Amino acid sequence: MALQMTKKPHGSWSSAEVSDFLQGKGLSETVVRVFKEHKIEGRHLLKMTQQDLTDMGIKAVGEQKDILQLLKALQDQTQRNQEKVFNDPIHGHIELHPLMVKIIDTPQFQRLRYIKQLGGAYYVFPGAAHNRFEHSIGVGHLAGELVETLQKKQPELDITDKDVLCIKIAGLCHDLGHGPFSHMFDRHFIPKKRPDIKWKHEQASVAMFDHLLNENALRPEFERFELMEEDTVFIKEQIAGLMAKDSSIVANKRNGIDVDKWDYFARDCYCLGIPNNFDMKRYMKFARVIPVNDRKQICTRDKEVANLYEMFHTRSSLHRSAYQHKTTKVIELMVCEALVKADDHLLFPGKDRPMKMSEAIYDMHAYTRLTDYVFHQILLSTEPELEESRKLLQAVERRELYKCIGQTQPSIEISKQTPVLAQEIISSLDEDDLGDLPRITVDDILVDVGHIFHTANINLLPISCRAIGSGLTYQAMARLLNNLIYTGTVVCKL
Repeated sequence: MALQMTKKPHGSWSSAEVSDFLQGKGLSETVVRVFKEHKIEGRHLLKMTQQDLTDMGIKAVGEQKDILQLLKALQDQTQRNQEKVFNDPIHGHIELHPLMVKIIDTPQFQRLRYIKQLGGAYYVFPGAAHNRFEHSIGVGHLAGELVETLQKKQPELDITDKDVLCIKIAGLCHDLGHGPFSHMFDRHFIPKKRPDIKWKHEQASVAMFDHLLNENALRPEFERFELMEEDTVFIKEQIAGLMAKDSSIVANKRNGIDVDKWDYFARDCYCLGIPNNFDMKRYMKFARVIPVNDRKQICTRDKEVANLYEMFHTRSSLHRSAYQHKTTKVIELMVCEALVKADDHLLFPGKDRPMKMSEAIYDMHAYTRLTDYVFHQILLSTEPELEESRKLLQAVERRELYKCIGQTQPSIEISKQTPVLAQEIISSLDEDDLGDLPRITVDDILVDVGHIFHTANINLLPISCRAIGSGLTYQAMARLLNNLIYTGTVVCKL
């Protein structure tokens, strides 16, 4: 009988099957009889506590200990049976906790399959076809690797298995809130459409996490693994980068050293064909939590300075070679312009009413439907009100892009809003400078400011100039570039 029961999930065992299981494990007839009398079924086993056993009449400490150890072993075995193995090109075979698998198997998480990790860079680097989906799985894995290392090396920290699971889930869910074309959406589209608000994708990640739990009835599943409301709050704090419980594993806002970056450095370099010399496994071996200025922080050995330098060097290389690549920026600016023009004409079903893209950030029902597919939704449309957007995306596909004239790194901190910068660029030109150039307005100038952190803050200022006359020559564009207050990359569609 016991052999037959092992093929059946313990949660569906009957009272008789539970009794047979306990008897087969060598527990006394008295204990088996008590379980029968109280009609304990399989669904009750994993929630059973020492107090429950006392209330049932099993008061001997030795018997209670044996029963609880048996139930813990049963829980561990069940968890191992429910774990899934993912074969990842970066981290190899990854084993994920069954609760993480349940999160992955939801529409809210599956949505990440349809959002490119590097946005417009895919139109420049053919290998950059990876999505937020696999990156999120990788971050969940690395978060577990780091916190389990700290748990093993520093038992005095009292890191529990529940803490480990919470941080794994935070890593898995940290990018749930990304919009179409990833950072293009929150860094360009939303500021243009909603200049009155300060919104980042981390806010949507927290909101989407709550929405995922509610829509898929996962809160009881969380409770099954002893994760209560305070634990979900801790997970959301990790996602938001608030360094809850003195932990900064998933999103470190203090120094930028976190598992999110470790995964995308390795994954992006792999897909882009760029070298990555940072050894994340070595860093984890030497990581320790140490009080610094009366606050616990994750630190590493002094001899790891060279390895950390490689991490920041890799980040700098990725920015210069791919993330801030002039053609990547041009394409993202063109796609953003198309989305801005289409915003009033594309609606997505929300909780109470249809939502525009710029409104969907506060309605997760609508936001779940918002992915990179919006590109083809516009491209394949026939509605006349989408014609301007459609022509922009057709130009992207035909490679009829705005032309880049030059690029620079300003030596000063750029903190002004892009419309202000555009106006200053125009104001810097006088009639003699313009010569035979047509009149240029603020609408003809697109400004993008990117920040690269290496050994110091470095500001990159690409400036895109849209069509300002078919007769514009490279000499005229060079004359325009020379008169910019903040020199940068000028891109012009000829």
